[in-house]
Amino acid sequence: MAEEANDGVTPGATTQHLIAGAEAAGARLDKWLAEACPELSRARLAGLIRDGRVSVGGQTITEPKHRIKPGLPVSLEVPPPAPAEAAPQALPLSVVYEDEALIIIDKPAGLVVHPAPGNPDHTLVNALLAHCGDSLSGIGGTRRPGIVHRLDKETSGLLVVAKTDRAHLHLAEQFAAHSAGRTYQALVWGVPKAPSGRLDTLIGRSPSNRTKMAVVRLNGRRAVTNWTVERTWPLVSLLTCRLETGRTHQIRVHLAHLGHPVVGDPLYGRGHASKARGLPEDARLMPLSRQLLHAWRLEITHPYSQERMVFQSETPPDFKQFQGALGPSSEPWGLSEGGSRV
Repeated sequence: MAEEANDGVTPGATTQHLIAGAEAAGARLDKWLAEACPELSRARLAGLIRDGRVSVGGQTITEPKHRIKPGLPVSLEVPPPAPAEAAPQALPLSVVYEDEALIIIDKPAGLVVHPAPGNPDHTLVNALLAHCGDSLSGIGGTRRPGIVHRLDKETSGLLVVAKTDRAHLHLAEQFAAHSAGRTYQALVWGVPKAPSGRLDTLIGRSPSNRTKMAVVRLNGRRAVTNWTVERTWPLVSLLTCRLETGRTHQIRVHLAHLGHPVVGDPLYGRGHASKARGLPEDARLMPLSRQLLHAWRLEITHPYSQERMVFQSETPPDFKQFQGALGPSSEPWGLSEGGSRV
């Protein structure tokens, strides 16, 4: 068995490379790995499999009960130990709304939501602990107190955090039942051929690049994104994207699959960077430090009062600056001034 540093998904992780012998014929993947890697429990290995950290014959497998065949190479990515309990840190925090049950945060781009390998502190959770003290739900554990859903580090916008276990369970049910509304703004490369659409696919770990997620046929989780074109320029469009599910990198993966990746996305939009040469000079010279994706609108039912609550975030300055640098835009398909399809 070889073991090496991993340059993929998780900083500090190691990858173990094994070969399934004759004894592996028909064996469950988690059981076989438990015998091959006795230093890891079967439950731990099952979790790693579900997280997409195991591949068999070059194919990512996410089912612990998967039956393996002899002779196939098996790769197992083992992340480093979890960081210690998060500590309070007095960081800037944009609070949109707060009461005894929950707090709505407008997260800036560049802020990680919770501590993880490579980002042990200076996260949103550290700031929340300083702001709320012990008044956060404990369901997420000591490293994710109050966290009901997440945003990527470089995605800005609205996030709801639970302050009590009761609120956490109620909010989590809303996200699971798709009754919580989440709408994003995205500036994307190109102009879609249709005014709107719905993407309903499976998303899983990319079989060719483990740093990415991808639309897959097998071993993925269902992901649904509804998108609408709001404004267009010759090379760029402004879309609103309403989530029905919340998979890792979902909007970024879906828009790239559609052929219109998010502007500035370093992971899913690399092949489209050359299009910047055709932009107006002010837009072409503007440095973009992140993908232009913003969690713009959030709708929830209050866990205690049952009141339907709607929050909307201001468009971030970098969005406004880039749109201004693009010049005059068009409203596609005759959308009236001030109208919205959201």
